[in-house]
Amino acid sequence: MKYLVTGGAGFIGSNIVKLLLQKGHEVSIVDNLHTGHLSRLENVKENISFENIDIRNYEKLLEKVANIDGIFHQAALTIVPESFEKTEEYFDVNVNGTNNIFKIAEKLNIKVVFASSSSVYGNVKKVPIKENFEKNPINPYGKTKVEKEKLAEKFWNNNVNIIGLRYFNVYGKGQTGTYAGVITQFMKRLEKNLPPIIHGKGNQVRDFVAVEDVAKANLMSMESSHPQDFLNVGTGKAISILELAKIMIKISGKDFSPIFDDGLPGDVEESQADVTRSKDKVDWNYDMELGVGLEKLMRN
Repeated sequence: MKYLVTGGAGFIGSNIVKLLLQKGHEVSIVDNLHTGHLSRLENVKENISFENIDIRNYEKLLEKVANIDGIFHQAALTIVPESFEKTEEYFDVNVNGTNNIFKIAEKLNIKVVFASSSSVYGNVKKVPIKENFEKNPINPYGKTKVEKEKLAEKFWNNNVNIIGLRYFNVYGKGQTGTYAGVITQFMKRLEKNLPPIIHGKGNQVRDFVAVEDVAKANLMSMESSHPQDFLNVGTGKAISILELAKIMIKISGKDFSPIFDDGLPGDVEESQADVTRSKDKVDWNYDMELGVGLEKLMRN
């Protein structure tokens, strides 16, 4: 099969690219390299087709999608604090750009699996979070994800097959240090022989899922006969940011206590996935336990 990966030079996108190649698929990538890095694709550059294209450019996108069997849409602006400062740009890239992807899918009659986010839920009254919970995002980034899902529903009505994956907290090798990558931030501090900095009291609860499992969720959603849905991608297990910091300090072998800083705007308190629907609809479940994933990440 021949697949297009938007944002294929990004953290999650590059992992999807590598999995697709491992499975013998042909891969084309579009990425404007705003946050993507070609270095992530260095080991596979001979096996891919790459184009520097912004997803807001419909005509250029259309030129590059001949004979595509499906699209993995990962391109987006994703930094929550920045989304407060650049609200219009976030909407333009994340929503208008996604509309272009869905239009192409409709035109070519192909399936799309796209990156949504657990941020669509906002602060919930109870966990674990099911897909039918109310969507109440508390930051502009989360609002763009809700708008993307509304677009998907509109295209569903035109018989376009689209699955949106609501990622919880994704971590892994190659992640950059935005707050969504709190594990990466902690690790970088520890590597510099500095204690982790926790924003707020550290009692925020998160569901961390390995990027390898996220890539697998994308492929299984694409290959499944399930046509249209929104699915949680997490582990169903939660940990506080404070406990996470303690575990990472222990793995590092250093004698530190975390430093506490001001909280971040738009930061949800509790996030934990119910992944029952993902198991039922596309037969996906995570493989990597957090402790194993942290050991692998920090000791390599």
